[in-house]
Amino acid sequence: MTSKLILMPRELREVYYVDGVRTAFGKAGPKGMFWSTRADDMAVKVVRELLRRNPGIPPERIGDVIMAATAQVGDQGLTLGRDVGLLAGIPQSVPGFAVDRMCAGALTAVTAGAGELALGAADVVLAGGVEHMGHHPMGEDVDFNPRFVAERLVDTSAVTMGATAENLHDRFPQITKERADAFAVQSQQRAAHAWQNGVMGETVVPMSVFSEEGWRVAERDEFLRPDTTLEGLADLRTPFRPGGRVTAGNSAGLTDGATACFLASDTAVDELGLEPKMRLVAFAFAGVEPELMGIGPIPATQKVLDQAGLTLDDVGLLELNEPFAVQVLTWCDELGVSPDDDRLNPYGGAIAFGHPLAATGVRLMAQLAYGFKERPDVQYGLTALCVGMGMGAAVLWERA
Repeated sequence: MTSKLILMPRELREVYYVDGVRTAFGKAGPKGMFWSTRADDMAVKVVRELLRRNPGIPPERIGDVIMAATAQVGDQGLTLGRDVGLLAGIPQSVPGFAVDRMCAGALTAVTAGAGELALGAADVVLAGGVEHMGHHPMGEDVDFNPRFVAERLVDTSAVTMGATAENLHDRFPQITKERADAFAVQSQQRAAHAWQNGVMGETVVPMSVFSEEGWRVAERDEFLRPDTTLEGLADLRTPFRPGGRVTAGNSAGLTDGATACFLASDTAVDELGLEPKMRLVAFAFAGVEPELMGIGPIPATQKVLDQAGLTLDDVGLLELNEPFAVQVLTWCDELGVSPDDDRLNPYGGAIAFGHPLAATGVRLMAQLAYGFKERPDVQYGLTALCVGMGMGAAVLWERA
């Protein structure tokens, strides 16, 4: 008779955000500053900068490199985490992989890495994302299954993000174009103030890039328009619908960019003497109607607050992605947050910076970490975003 081995219950470890950086975000297309730069080289740049800034983390101690991309083809194909890790000079003994959850790619890379850290499969994880929308336009080379339409599984507008934003205006008529434009102006103003006051200098990595004019330094976001006014936005065309309400002025532009961050377990933090910026409290993903994908952060936020036993009143900083102003406004209206609340995107958002899909999650985290530093009275912060095809994601953080 053989005896059964009884394993002791495993104690989960705490997960910390140590540091995060990003490239400047560029306009997608031939006129953008990253047009002649490979996507994986953009990711390598932020990884190398992260290694340089954190000499207390030996590269061989990295347990995994997790990189996200929505278009996993061409120069952001292969197994991106492994590809970028090798190109960045991380030892060959360190594995890597790629993930895709569209706009929540980097955020999902972080939560996947958090699972490894919590269970003891790794001590340190490098996570991030890259999107070169100039090289790989959204939806290019995607073969949508005809059943989606034939069986009415989703509305045809679900595959065009701008159309889903117009759908939000239809569903929530109290969110007018004027409200959306006003929020866009605020985003631009807050972003301009953040750049002027050195906020972005702590997280944006300058990168040498080649262009038709020769070599230059990509060091500032190309969508910044600090002189934006309500009058200037009023007459912009509505490309997704005649007489619509979504314009280039109240939306995030098509963007190229990369992000990366270090996560570590509590044991690694102690052993390596690290000084983390945030502790991961909880995370949640949610599904919604694909043609109304912008409402995704609403149930995701509610789920993550329920997990933690908190209310939104307990959260002192809110970093919400801004693919479209109307998407942020639906979240605000549903959760009772004023759009001009100084907790919400205090340094501006994607309308001003751009939204390189799978990279954005770590940009939100980097800004949140800076906010914790600037506001010592704040204990909890939230990063959240909507996701194409009808999803939402939210991560709750605590000051470390």
